[in-house]
Amino acid sequence: MPIEKQIIEACLENDRAAQKQLYEMFSGKLFVVALRYMHDREIAKDVLQDAFVKIFRHLDTFRFDSPLEAWLRKIVVNTALKALKKAGNLTQSLEGDFMIDEEFHYDNKGQENLSYQQLLEVIGELPDGCRTIFNLYAIEGYKHHEIAKMLGVSEGTSKSQYSRAKSLLQEKLAIEKERLNPQKEYK
Repeated sequence: MPIEKQIIEACLENDRAAQKQLYEMFSGKLFVVALRYMHDREIAKDVLQDAFVKIFRHLDTFRFDSPLEAWLRKIVVNTALKALKKAGNLTQSLEGDFMIDEEFHYDNKGQENLSYQQLLEVIGELPDGCRTIFNLYAIEGYKHHEIAKMLGVSEGTSKSQYSRAKSLLQEKLAIEKERLNPQKEYK
């Protein structure tokens, strides 16, 4: 029997050690997911805590027909979206369509020093709506019609916010590239 199944079965029996083990196995990865949606580390921790409450409350609904981590991620994403909606940040930042037709092409030459953490920070600087839709589409793999349904917006809004996010990321990455590799002009 796979270890995850054993842990889940023990968690369903209210085994505190198994609950702690499940938390320790996934909390780091899931915190990164929460942090991608929330501006603040403390709020991301709150989202993670709320997500784990839901996870333990609904663990009996997990059917082992998909990877456990994918199921857990979905709960964290939904918890983060609910927190953003509750705060009103998401609705305000999704108002209006920002159609930008250019594709996202970023020249990574000389950018090898940009760490994953730095990339997350750049994504974290995006406005709430752009960041949320970028995360859902580019990182989580949702389609625009799914995002539209999740967020209660039109598919066009999802597409335009994603396009705006790509454009803003391109600008921010160019600035970061310049910061990391300044071109010195000699006369």
